[in-house]
Amino acid sequence: MDENSVQEPLLLSEISVKKTSLFVSSVKWILKILMWAIFVAWIGVIFLFPTQFGNGLLEKYIHATTGNPCGITGSLFLVLSGPVLVIAFLIISGDEEFQQKKSSKHPGVRLWTFPFLVDGPFGVVSAAEFIGILLFVVYVIWALYAYIIQSLNRISGEDLTLMEESILFLKMMGGHLGSMGLYCMAFLFLPVARGSVLLRFINIPFEHATRYHVWLGHLTMVLFTLHGLLYVVGWAMEGNLLHKLLSWKDIGVAILPGVISLVAGLLMWVTSLPPVRKWNFELFFYTHQLYVVFVLGLALHVGDFIFSMAAGGIFLFMLDRFLRLCQSRRTVDIISAKSLPCGTVELVLSKPGNLRYNALSFVFLQIRELSWLQWHPFSVSSSPLDGKYHLSILIKVLGEWTARLRGSIMNISEAEQPASPSQPRPKITASVEGPYGHEAPYHLMYENLILVAGGIGISPFLAILSDILHRVNEGRPCLPRNILIVWAVKRSNELPLLSTMDLESICPYFYDKLNLEISIYVTRESDPPLEEGDIHNVTVSSVCPMSKGCGMSVLVGTGDSIWSGLYVISSTVGFVISLGILYIFYINPCSISTWWYKGLLFFGCMLASVVIFGGLVVGLWHLWEKKISAREEYEENRLKPGMVQHNEDAVNLFQKNHTSITTIQYGSRPDFKEIFGSISEHWGYADVGVIICGPPTLETSVAREIRSRNLKRESHHPVFHFHSHAFDL
Repeated sequence: MDENSVQEPLLLSEISVKKTSLFVSSVKWILKILMWAIFVAWIGVIFLFPTQFGNGLLEKYIHATTGNPCGITGSLFLVLSGPVLVIAFLIISGDEEFQQKKSSKHPGVRLWTFPFLVDGPFGVVSAAEFIGILLFVVYVIWALYAYIIQSLNRISGEDLTLMEESILFLKMMGGHLGSMGLYCMAFLFLPVARGSVLLRFINIPFEHATRYHVWLGHLTMVLFTLHGLLYVVGWAMEGNLLHKLLSWKDIGVAILPGVISLVAGLLMWVTSLPPVRKWNFELFFYTHQLYVVFVLGLALHVGDFIFSMAAGGIFLFMLDRFLRLCQSRRTVDIISAKSLPCGTVELVLSKPGNLRYNALSFVFLQIRELSWLQWHPFSVSSSPLDGKYHLSILIKVLGEWTARLRGSIMNISEAEQPASPSQPRPKITASVEGPYGHEAPYHLMYENLILVAGGIGISPFLAILSDILHRVNEGRPCLPRNILIVWAVKRSNELPLLSTMDLESICPYFYDKLNLEISIYVTRESDPPLEEGDIHNVTVSSVCPMSKGCGMSVLVGTGDSIWSGLYVISSTVGFVISLGILYIFYINPCSISTWWYKGLLFFGCMLASVVIFGGLVVGLWHLWEKKISAREEYEENRLKPGMVQHNEDAVNLFQKNHTSITTIQYGSRPDFKEIFGSISEHWGYADVGVIICGPPTLETSVAREIRSRNLKRESHHPVFHFHSHAFDL
């Protein structure tokens, strides 16, 4: 290999990078500063609320804003839910495409990529994530302390018996714990809005954000459970427990809806625990649909003005859920389906040319022939540069659903050909949600990459490698110049997964332009198979529907920025207008004072604004999609069935194309201390991106070594940056 060919970042000297004007850059920086200022102020308000000073400020604020048409509801919504929506607006205003960034001349540790905690209940936690956890812990401790002091001070001023003091203290603390749960709930739904503009702004993909939802879910349910438990104990001490639990007041808190909401929350909480999820994932999935009962019950329980405190995050989730519903209604034909010898299925899905995704994306897939209810997430195994009108995923057979999918493919491939050309050929149809994932393809931000995969975790790395090779071949911006792939598999029959991509056909003589090395560890075989034919001569079945089919819908939050921005803005403005009209022409003139009814109306306004105002934009978006699709020469450019056929000697191609850069070790596991030590000596002082996709044990091992290396790093050694692409939904 030419020594100088990999000394400088590929292609950067040949590419003119588009520079943004000073004015545009200044406006975007101002918007970012404004967003962070609003966020910090919002957090500050939440921290102040438990104090007497905070209560005084709140009373003054409510008194000063009582003239608005929505009264106290509008005041609380503006200060507690409004910031989330304002930040979303500002993000939409400052939205920009990913631009290639030059590698830093001064490598250093970053909060988001430094694994601060490795072992423990939270899994691998970055330094930035640890700061977030610490903030919530500090808030809970601080709020509990402040509320306990407030409650004791109030009780000390009352002339009560010990029993009466105990009951009053339990009820007061129960109410305070409910308030704390509401503040946590303001964040609870933000991480599970898959196309959320908030997640895109801070570049946290949905598969990572789900664990924030899990953490917040545990905290929220602990607070709500204690809230209910303290009230139950207090009512039991009073001797009117059953009467209270079944009460449904018009003025004040309606207790029965709260009981129903709490029961729904407890069912979701218990079935989401890891042992239950592993035992029966379907039970977890279907029980989690009780979130509708949970949220609606909460609105009926506390009324409109208290519910408005957590409504911002719930509203953004409703926006995302409605858009997903619209996208998933479309039936997408599978262009090609293949069953590989290792028990893995490759599907090639049709997509429109204007649907964006990157090599780190993933989709949710539903196969109508298998189930109308089950949706499963899969990483994309193709690069956007592999083809404009298709997208590929690899699915390993691990459970009943995937086994049935593979069986269906095998059965269709073995079926007899139609008797006449007019007779339709059997096919598999799918519905798709997504693509979702990282807004910025961070694999292009490092000159040096280590990709660590376990089993089917190689799937996104095939997409990454293909993306890099295409960019090198086509002269696109591309930083990576040193790439090491470490792949651990149980048995050698998984090796054909690499044969789904022919490196030479993508980028001829790529080895002159990239330092690429692939290290494979076959952990459960001590020696190579005695007869290579055991692996090589396996027939690969293929199903290619003859119908034209229908591409995936572009109605996704991570899609077109203008349309998704209009969708969020129109729905939010529509909600504010409809809520104002409701209060001006119905609630205020008719003197509606029933708490639970006003809570129901508030929730109805949220839902109606998403369906009506947001639905109007979605309809126009759909028409625009059809117009754009009609202009494209779809049939001429789309992937032809023959292009996705596997060669029967696929693994022989693997041997030819990969032997010079591949080492295979049998009966051993990756020694990351040795691997990272060797990298430190050879790659020198530089930023090294390490992306892991595999089981938690693999992720923990890599994170522990990265943390150790960064903490004990010598001046001439690289800085390793941890990125996890593994997810469990």
